[in-house]
Amino acid sequence: MPPMLPTTFLDGLARARGSLLLCRGCLGPVDAEAEAGLCARCWQGLQPLPVGRCGRCALPHAEGPCPEPVAWELGEALWDYHGGRPPFGALVLPGIKRGETGWRKALLRHLTLAALPDWVQEADRVTSAPSALPRRLWRGFDLAAEAGRVVADRAGRPYESLLAKGWWRGRQATRTESARRRLPRKAITLRRGALPGGIVLLVDDVWTTGTTLLRCAQVLRESGADEVRVLALFRAM
Repeated sequence: MPPMLPTTFLDGLARARGSLLLCRGCLGPVDAEAEAGLCARCWQGLQPLPVGRCGRCALPHAEGPCPEPVAWELGEALWDYHGGRPPFGALVLPGIKRGETGWRKALLRHLTLAALPDWVQEADRVTSAPSALPRRLWRGFDLAAEAGRVVADRAGRPYESLLAKGWWRGRQATRTESARRRLPRKAITLRRGALPGGIVLLVDDVWTTGTTLLRCAQVLRESGADEVRVLALFRAM
């Protein structure tokens, strides 16, 4: 049996190794609270949105009708997409969608701890904004669906995959804002056999223009949902 190295030596070796590692977000030193290669300062970028926002579009605007096109009664997001330095959502979500498994698992863990709107508990079922099948197969996961399952589990409600996205539709994130807003209604359809009755909570990973959510909510309402509510992980302000 080889000789055992002293504990003090091993501890010193671990500290030396840690001092050589850099945060994958800000490139600063990695601290003891680092998670998935991101330091605690970067994780502090999971910042809640400012108070006083609209309860439908989740943006601040003057009193009166919501200026954003919506087809749901309540809308909220948990975190600011551009919060933190570097902007946390803009750093992490593209990395996750390129296959960064550690970031994905860590983000979903934070979702299990985040404060959810009280009205989430009133939903009858939870669903998510769909991605095209070829993209799901290429990535091997669907972040919006995984987030929807976490929220459904926390709310004690069933998660149901109610919606589908056309195979020909590319990523909204690669389009300009005007092109995103032109997403045709036929791009989102109801899955065969789906019955979206009652209050449906629609979950997505990032809410930018809201056009994908709008098309999803329109399909759900036209297919029998009594009410649609929207919850996103991140909102781009």
